Amino acid sequence: MSKPQITIKDIARALNISPSTVSRALKNHPDISQSTKDTVNSYAKEFHYKPNTLALSLRMSKNNTIGVIVPEINNYFFSSVLSGIEQVANQEDFNVILCQSSENYEKEVLNTKALMATRVSGVLASLSKQTTNYDHFQDIVESDIPLVFFDRICIDITSDRVVVDDYVGAFAAVEYLIQTGCKRIAFYSSPFHLEISKNRKNGYLDALRKYGLKVDDTLIRVCDTREEAIIITPEILDRPNRPDGFFAVNDHCAAGIMYAVKLAKLKIPDDISIFGFSDGELARASDPMLSTVEQHGYEMGKTAAKLLLDKINGITHGQYTNNVVKTNLIIRGSTR
Repeated sequence: MSKPQITIKDIARALNISPSTVSRALKNHPDISQSTKDTVNSYAKEFHYKPNTLALSLRMSKNNTIGVIVPEINNYFFSSVLSGIEQVANQEDFNVILCQSSENYEKEVLNTKALMATRVSGVLASLSKQTTNYDHFQDIVESDIPLVFFDRICIDITSDRVVVDDYVGAFAAVEYLIQTGCKRIAFYSSPFHLEISKNRKNGYLDALRKYGLKVDDTLIRVCDTREEAIIITPEILDRPNRPDGFFAVNDHCAAGIMYAVKLAKLKIPDDISIFGFSDGELARASDPMLSTVEQHGYEMGKTAAKLLLDKINGITHGQYTNNVVKTNLIIRGSTR
């Protein structure tokens, strides 16, 4: 009985390195040291490693279709990103298959498997809030299918990435709140394992420190939906030293804060200033209209799609970029 073929994951496990390092070493990637390349290739030769011919055949039989995985479709930001993706893809005669993870890790895994089975030429992906294991995306890379992350990215996988300048946007928003008189500013964040959460939190913290304001950890909460904000905010407003400003990770969360503040009979922005992040339709429909950080989702989508198509067409083979889309503040009636 013949022995099963070893895989890149088997080599990675045996050598105690990541599968992506093994993959790049086998491809003689310039970022990998010569000693690592020698070790990997020696092990691969000793144990008769053979490339995944099925994956290679899928890659060779590519079609003019790209897959897109988003956490939510009914979200202004992601719908704007999709519009940008579709414009670039259609101009290059590529079709788009859209998958929605619904912020669910298991569904996201199924999305990646479905796109690989469909033999897409490349994948654009934004992580779900639940995702902390990235093996399904590594499978895409090891199948030689170009992968580009956007907005919610994975830094553990070698790929192109497109993000907004989350840190600068958050810093500027909190700095504006401080400069217009706020002394105690609460921050509502997405789950802290996400890169966008880390960067926006760091922007928030650095703005407080720049102006000598005390960091109160009780004012930093994981809350990124309107429903959660409506539940959490009343307790914070009931404190003797309630905050006089809120910075929310997105506009939906900011809208929930606004609802709770009005319910508490407090005035916006006289008593409480509120700043969001995204600048979707909700920001303009709020009363008062919401001050927010503009994310430029359409531009992000165009940039991500162009990066992916350049990779598919071999223009940027072996090159990887981290592309940052600039943000800007939109000042409206929810802040002083």
